Amino acid sequence: MHAATDINEAKRTLRTEAAARRRDAAAVDDGSAGERLAAHFLESVAVPDAAPVSGFWPIRTEIDVMPLLLALAARGHPVALPVVAGAGRPLTFREWREGDAMEEGPYGIREPIATAPALVPQILLVPLLAFDRAGYRLGYGGGFYDRSLAALRKAGTAVAVGAAWAAQEVAAVPRDASDQKLDWVVTEREALRISGGAA
Repeated sequence: MHAATDINEAKRTLRTEAAARRRDAAAVDDGSAGERLAAHFLESVAVPDAAPVSGFWPIRTEIDVMPLLLALAARGHPVALPVVAGAGRPLTFREWREGDAMEEGPYGIREPIATAPALVPQILLVPLLAFDRAGYRLGYGGGFYDRSLAALRKAGTAVAVGAAWAAQEVAAVPRDASDQKLDWVVTEREALRISGGAA
């Protein structure tokens, strides 16, 4: 119990530090970071033909993955955005196209409307506050992506790609047994394949 408390405290502390790093990175962006991230992804990450891809609607100072999602859609990939189904539950994913109607989810994040078709993504772009080169990420504390990745990986192939500012890298993310590893991290500076991760 003591170890779990220590890990949770370390995560809380790092969340505050990482949020500040992310704000600083976003503040000096000239508007090209999303395009550069997209270029690194497309040059490095193998995406099977017509494979469904999930992204996320950027909030606060998250790096903009919309240029990448639009590029993947133009190449024939169905694109989905996550939908919060409820506390303690995995995310669901609904199809999204540029210009589609959206609605506000439980956390104030824009989501596809309820009538949008459900998709099961093979490639998931994952938001984060911090990451390390071992492939671990620090999220917001709800566990939504860890539960979702665990379920998708149990059911089949799912490749998790952290999308972040390079400044969000830390030496080591505090972690426990429920934390799912990323296969890649892509930033405005590089695409980092995690050792042992999916190609």
